[in-house]
Amino acid sequence: MEKIFIPVKEKTKLNSEIIKDTLNLPENLAICYSIQYEESARELAKKLKSKKITGIFQVLGCSKPNISKNTQTILLISDGKFHAISLAYETKKQVYLLERNKIHKITEKDIENLERKEKIGFINFLKENKVGVLISVKPGQNKLKSALELKNKIKDKKFYFFLGNEINSKEFENFGLKSWVNSACPRMNFDNSPMININSIQNHNNI
Repeated sequence: MEKIFIPVKEKTKLNSEIIKDTLNLPENLAICYSIQYEESARELAKKLKSKKITGIFQVLGCSKPNISKNTQTILLISDGKFHAISLAYETKKQVYLLERNKIHKITEKDIENLERKEKIGFINFLKENKVGVLISVKPGQNKLKSALELKNKIKDKKFYFFLGNEINSKEFENFGLKSWVNSACPRMNFDNSPMININSIQNHNNI
């Protein structure tokens, strides 16, 4: 079945108070946005003439923006903290979320909660003998080769491979597995403690 993706624009307009608040952010600023807020992001960039905008990036669940090293702070225009926390975790930079004309600062506690989930996922992987491996067929997410390489590199575990277009973590309990390796969207493990990203395993010194 063919799928057609049509961007939807958010009608919320930036108010003058928000623009004034963003002027207090550090000079070297990257602006990120979810696709529905693209117009707001570009409008804000034009308003912040006194700052050095290091880039304007769309964020997706499966991508990591190429943020310049000169960037001091990231301002994300989006809904919810999902992308904001992941940006802070991945870039190690201070991130602010602009949501519905309110600015929220991503805290150390937000990042620590994410790190704790990742640690739980990795501990589960180390102690379990049977591991499920998630493989997506979507373009940009498909890492079939890397997933299959686990079987050759790690001999002391039994791997079960799950290939599909849509992955629903609520179905995990149907298979009796307590550890899952995610080779699809790299941010899918953020809400699932039993899951560990394949890159985290590959980068570990002992594996």
